[in-house]
Amino acid sequence: MSVEHLANVLSAKARSNSWVVVFKALVTIHHLMVNGNERFIQHLASRSSLFTLHNFLDKSVIEGYTMSTFIRRYSRYLNEKSLAYRMISSDITKIKRGTHGVMRSMNTNELLNTLPVIQTQFDALLNFNANPDQLTNGIIQSAFILLFKDSLRLFSAYNEGILNLLDNYFNMRKNQCKESLDIYIKFLGRTAKLTEFLKVAEEFGIERKDIPYLSQVILST
Repeated sequence: MSVEHLANVLSAKARSNSWVVVFKALVTIHHLMVNGNERFIQHLASRSSLFTLHNFLDKSVIEGYTMSTFIRRYSRYLNEKSLAYRMISSDITKIKRGTHGVMRSMNTNELLNTLPVIQTQFDALLNFNANPDQLTNGIIQSAFILLFKDSLRLFSAYNEGILNLLDNYFNMRKNQCKESLDIYIKFLGRTAKLTEFLKVAEEFGIERKDIPYLSQVILST
């Protein structure tokens, strides 16, 4: 089966009226974006539109009302993940990290173009906003675990970009300094939101050893 055909099949499933079918399709797409051949996410990123589920609502069963809310949020995240790939030509959760990684090696202009893309994707992820008592079935649990893993990788790249930004702050032009300060302030706000997201992950049952202390991440070099 070709990448295009597989994407078409899953996209068709995502247009179902059943929350179960749609949610399973989205989880499968997310799994393939993360763990499949890179050609899959490349193909999704090349499409003019991906998911138009902002009005999705399954009224056929009681659980459909709650799950439809998370489907709308989840599809928005997958849209942003795909769009981010299109804009920066890579999956930010998979780039090389560390002192000599991609984000630490970017020049100021590249950083100022890339960090807002990361921020938008990160916002969409955190907007999933599920409580532990809402993770009631295997489908939403699978989605949450994929989001949890993405959140750590995405934040790591985000954090390294901020460290690079701070390292170069006093060498920037005035307008770049203003833009960088705005990005940094937004970063602090998103860090607080991620802390709440990770609390949900721990309450859900993800082992504490797999959840980093954000203070350690932020201060690391």
